[in-house]
Amino acid sequence: MTSQIELRTMPLLIIQILTHKLISKKELKSTAEKYKNLHILNLDVKHNQQIDAVATKIAEVVKDNGLNVLINNAGVTTRFTKLNLVKADQLLENLTVNTIAPILLTKALYPLLKQAASINNDKAMGVQKAAVINMSSILGSIAQNDQGGFYPYRCSKAALNAATKSMSIDLRKDEILVASMHPGWVKTDMGGKNAPIDIDTSVCGIFETITNFTEKDTGKFFQYDGSELPW
Repeated sequence: MTSQIELRTMPLLIIQILTHKLISKKELKSTAEKYKNLHILNLDVKHNQQIDAVATKIAEVVKDNGLNVLINNAGVTTRFTKLNLVKADQLLENLTVNTIAPILLTKALYPLLKQAASINNDKAMGVQKAAVINMSSILGSIAQNDQGGFYPYRCSKAALNAATKSMSIDLRKDEILVASMHPGWVKTDMGGKNAPIDIDTSVCGIFETITNFTEKDTGKFFQYDGSELPW
């Protein structure tokens, strides 16, 4: 995996998302010690007033290089929620973390993405120039919804997909690629131990897929293995 995302040569940022469970300080410290070009920042996406401050810190790190790739990865979900059980606070929390935060973070980092695209104007549209990858879910696909339920999560991810499409149109003039990505059902705290895909398989697939993105892929919805999904 490290060879594909080139941890040793790329200037990398990890923005620790403070939603329910933090990455352990020990794990973060160990990773930062291994990769000296790794910068770890904290952001609670439920408090959007923190976003501009984090954007300023990111600008201090990337300096005149701009930001090549923004991966909006924060996410929360609720249990399988049928209509008669859905609650307003569940809907609001999912929309805040899964939809509103990625939009506002992209807005705050747009100048840095635009800067990277301008500096790399000799390169084709893609992650080598500038890109926004919104981590969505197949549960956000309206076309593939044949089970119902999951109201908070489905609605928030469908809304994120709508935002992805609009971003791809709005940022095309700056040659910034924007796409939605379904990571698969992965063995994480959210996915659970019964998920069929391990983290390495998902992450390696995601990075291989986004590395191969070209202009024709902007404004589309993909699975981690590169297959296109319906909205």
